Amino acid sequence: MFYVEQSLEKFDILVMGGGHAGLEAAWAANQFGLKVGIVSLPGVGLGSAPCNPAVGGVGKGQVVREIDALGGLMGKLADLSGIQYRVLNESKGYAVQSTRIQIDKTKYSKFAEEVISQSSITVVRDKINCVSPKVGEYFELAGDLGTYFSKKLIVTTGTFLGGKLHTGPEVSVGGRFGKESSRSIDDLFENVKTLKKRFKTGTPPRIRRDSIDFSKMEAQPSDPMALNFHWAHDSFNRAQSQVDCFLTRTNESALTIIRENKEKSPIFNGQIKGVGPRYCPSIEDKAFRYLDRNVHHVFVEPEGLDIDTFYPNGISTSLPKEVQLEFLRLIPGLEEAEIAVYGYAVEYDVVDTLDLTRSMEHKRIEGLYFAGQVCGTSGYEEAAGQGLISGLNAALAVLGRAPLVLSRHESYIGVMIEDLVTFERDEPYRLFTARSENRLFIREDNSVLRMSGYRKSLDLDLAIDRANENFLAQFKLLEKMCEKMFFFPNKENVQLFDEFNWGGIKEKISLVEVLQRSNVDPVSGLSKILQRSGVDFDVRVIRAVGISLKYRGYIIREEQENKIQRKLEDKRVDWENLLKNRNVSFECKQRIEKIKPETFGQLKRIEGIRPATLTFIASAL
Repeated sequence: MFYVEQSLEKFDILVMGGGHAGLEAAWAANQFGLKVGIVSLPGVGLGSAPCNPAVGGVGKGQVVREIDALGGLMGKLADLSGIQYRVLNESKGYAVQSTRIQIDKTKYSKFAEEVISQSSITVVRDKINCVSPKVGEYFELAGDLGTYFSKKLIVTTGTFLGGKLHTGPEVSVGGRFGKESSRSIDDLFENVKTLKKRFKTGTPPRIRRDSIDFSKMEAQPSDPMALNFHWAHDSFNRAQSQVDCFLTRTNESALTIIRENKEKSPIFNGQIKGVGPRYCPSIEDKAFRYLDRNVHHVFVEPEGLDIDTFYPNGISTSLPKEVQLEFLRLIPGLEEAEIAVYGYAVEYDVVDTLDLTRSMEHKRIEGLYFAGQVCGTSGYEEAAGQGLISGLNAALAVLGRAPLVLSRHESYIGVMIEDLVTFERDEPYRLFTARSENRLFIREDNSVLRMSGYRKSLDLDLAIDRANENFLAQFKLLEKMCEKMFFFPNKENVQLFDEFNWGGIKEKISLVEVLQRSNVDPVSGLSKILQRSGVDFDVRVIRAVGISLKYRGYIIREEQENKIQRKLEDKRVDWENLLKNRNVSFECKQRIEKIKPETFGQLKRIEGIRPATLTFIASAL
């Protein structure tokens, strides 16, 4: 990595913003041997975690593993800085189980800086004030310290574009606490449309460690059996000391204080105009959305091993400082709480993602890409996934190669991006497993299996590519072994089935059929058989094969039902020709012109497209 203060250098790809989206974009593009740079505001660390210092979660853990299988950084950095591991939805099916790692936010950023420093990526510490329209081959970026030129530009500015912070009546300019903001999208770019409404996100107050009474809370220890994210790390070895998180709850007294101060809340008194995330509401939203409910979970989570503050997840707020302290001290364990940083809300500009293609490139401005929270998403993982795809596609475009587009039927990143570029955004987007029509297949355990084809198409032959090939080889070998292993109803196998609690055996049965029994856990069951047979496989391969065999029947049946429709969904459509077609209604033409769908599947998901129109178009494909 090369740090520069002033530059007239020309880049192949320049990334504006060094957060999770920017890191992945630059890292992905750099794999192609191109000249890549990151422009980040002075004083803002790479890969910083200004909100909850955690990576993963429901739907998000799957994204982190997809990023890792595609050669990204997030999984590696999370493992290196992880201080508490959990598997969410563990009581539910494997398809919706997700890994979540509480990270040390200081160490995460430190490791991000170190990884970038060992690459050829140039880091520019400057504030960009204007991006000139592309003239010839290059965009021109004018900063405080210099001017920069780039063939492709990836904008990953998070909440910094036109950022405004709110704590009660106090309003300041900034992209996050203690940091300045960047200029608005309108000031920076020509012909880039933003959403009519700005978006809002928020954060809770940070509480000093010594002021918390953890004895009044429920300890949540780290799970030693949760798998690390990164492919090159041992599955269970932890790089950092593991600590507990803690659970407490709000009560009627705390919620009464919040309700009595409604007129002081920037969310309700009209001070904040932005739209907040429905699925990650502030405590004020909860208080008035659920008037009959006073008990809400508060997860008290450390921000780092050597950091003095804890993050009370679940009580994001922008109420005045004195109100924050008052309601906080009514929560069990926080009676003597001291606030190091008060909670706040931040409003920011969001690009209209209907103007983006599935490669994250702007439809009207060739070479301009967007990724991350500036696209109206919430979450580090969603940002990183978009960043990875924009970085890969910017690099492929420089090299004159076809773009990489992930199918929504094979990845959560594909689900997210198609949703973003197809549906109008009226609130921050958050990824859930329920957003996928194919979630039995899109699981954490088989991420390498799903992403290997995409990675192979890049034709890079790096360490991740060889690791993926090794995983696939082991997967296929173990899968064949399972298919060829049978049990006969003899005395030895009757005892075996009884010992493993697999139920009875009255006739010849395959191991695959055994693993598909409702009372058999496919992972522990397959592990026991392999251990008994003296056969050794990587635990991640065992897990992927066992779960894949468990769901095989359901997946095959679903695949058969959707095969014809899936084939049709992937067909390319020429939206410009549809606008000239007499058989397409004027209303449908308006919607088609706005979205500019690339495939029939995307066309089908546009709100308001008539069934008759879909039938006519499908018949012509």
